[in-house]
Amino acid sequence: MLITDNDTHIGPLEMSLLLDADPLEEKIHTYLQDALVLKLYLDDQLTGISVTGIQNNIAEIYNISITATHQRKGWGQQLITATIEKCRQLRCQTVMIGTGNSSIGQLYLYQKMGFDITGIIPNYFTDNYPEPIIENGIPCRHMIRLQLSL
Repeated sequence: MLITDNDTHIGPLEMSLLLDADPLEEKIHTYLQDALVLKLYLDDQLTGISVTGIQNNIAEIYNISITATHQRKGWGQQLITATIEKCRQLRCQTVMIGTGNSSIGQLYLYQKMGFDITGIIPNYFTDNYPEPIIENGIPCRHMIRLQLSL
């Protein structure tokens, strides 16, 4: 396993992974500027990516994605842990993340890692995405906000 944080090139493979977590490419481009990008490689293959914005000692993980064949094997947790550690090194005091109300696995993982739910943005996904998002048979409508104090 190798996690890099110095390669900010976003090619087709990286974009494909980012689109798995956020289906609006235009939105992805808005948060890529000046972001901390970590990439997870297994056997020299890109397996995961995280994009984090940092402002005023507060980090927000905007996007995190693991390839479908490597999900539910602990790699997402490894990538989040590496992202948190990099945020600590950069003297961040808080790490925030948001996910959909239908993202059951992600909600479980984030809370297991110590993130606390701090709020809900009602209708975030229905108001900001042109196509309906369905996960786990549940319409994704609301953004659940979580944070971790460092």
